[in-house]
Amino acid sequence: MSKNLNLVGEQALLYLEQKHNARERALPRSRAAIRHCANSIRATHRHDFATARQLLAEADKLLREMTSDLAQNLDVFYAGFVQDTQKEFAEANTFLALAQKQPLPLAPELAIDWPQYLNGLAEAVGELRRYVLDQLRRANVEESEYYLEQMDDIYALLTTLDFPDAVTSGLRRSTDVARGILEKTRGDLTVAVGQAQLQRSLLALQQELQNQ
Repeated sequence: MSKNLNLVGEQALLYLEQKHNARERALPRSRAAIRHCANSIRATHRHDFATARQLLAEADKLLREMTSDLAQNLDVFYAGFVQDTQKEFAEANTFLALAQKQPLPLAPELAIDWPQYLNGLAEAVGELRRYVLDQLRRANVEESEYYLEQMDDIYALLTTLDFPDAVTSGLRRSTDVARGILEKTRGDLTVAVGQAQLQRSLLALQQELQNQ
């Protein structure tokens, strides 16, 4: 046996235990942050914006703790679960801003990477679809058209960012999904507007006949 083989084993064990412990500390934070983001999105749909912001503040704290704790373990940081958390955080933050008709927060403000921010923004298009449908159910056609325009603008932006998936973390696929959601929502809104116009025309005709 080599004279220093035991030393190799001891140092490797220390190194791997430290890395494993850092990962084990980060994973529960990641799961909790994603849960806060999901609950924030639900609160935004209920127009409970104060709760949505509070949940995002808690998610932000967890993300920053993960970033700090994994600063010396960047391979663990970039293993994937932190990026998934960042994407969910971006989705919840951008959706909250859009729902309130406020300027979008930027990636540096959220302390996350741009690829995750853009993928989160693309996924916010799906939440905007739900928002549009909720407005339609309340017969708020003007509001529905406003949010459809926001969806269209997001998709138009995403299509200009044509870089390899290795650079954008799969943004092309997210953009394709956003396009499908956008077109489906546009069709739903067109049908709803047409039905509303038909109902108004029938009501006007009925009143005209009654007045004759």
